[in-house]
Amino acid sequence: MATFVLVHGGWGGGWEWRPLAEMLAASGHTVFRPTLTGLGERRHLGTPDTDLDTHIDDVRGVLETEDLDDVVLVGQSYGGAVITGVADRVPGRVGHLVYLDAFVLEDGESVNGVSGEKFAAHFRGLAADKGDGWQVPVWFDAAHVGLPDPVSGWYMSHVGPHPLATLDQPLRLTGAGAEIATSYIDCEPPDAESWVFRPFVERARLRGWTLQHLPVGHDAHVIDPSGLAALLEKIANG
Repeated sequence: MATFVLVHGGWGGGWEWRPLAEMLAASGHTVFRPTLTGLGERRHLGTPDTDLDTHIDDVRGVLETEDLDDVVLVGQSYGGAVITGVADRVPGRVGHLVYLDAFVLEDGESVNGVSGEKFAAHFRGLAADKGDGWQVPVWFDAAHVGLPDPVSGWYMSHVGPHPLATLDQPLRLTGAGAEIATSYIDCEPPDAESWVFRPFVERARLRGWTLQHLPVGHDAHVIDPSGLAALLEKIANG
């Protein structure tokens, strides 16, 4: 049985992993689904200083205080930046990294930096206009992220603003986590005309990571939790 630590993406929270976590737990696995500072039930703890390092420390703290080792560390979307930093800080506690349609950053890169100036300017403008200068309000709806009706209301009622500094701060890496076994799950649906995460699939391929495919849309953990649970179990079992 594996220990999974599930790291959510931007504007979300640990709550969004609940259906998937229950399936993994029912199969006997141990599951942690932390919420990053300034989001979800920890929204009240966010400040203008909440940055990427804060979120890396959030997850590192779970691994250390729960005495976790050999974890399967999963990061979805923005969570990919977080798990990269965690693996670099405490590589001995991570047995396998899984990027779920996620950002794959190099040393010195930021999420806004690799997203392009159009996205970055949009987020900064939203923060300036509606987020007290430091939070990016929710900018998408259920249709934009491809959520089906049964879960769209639940999901959209829980998302909230995301701290801008986490997207702007460059990730600093030492290379300590470079030898950890890593998988990338590509969730691009077959009818997508464009896909923000295609460059990271290519990075995964060039690095020789194991590539898996679950072509159901970006929020695969919400859209198809049973399919993702089966795939994560397969990855954990080698």
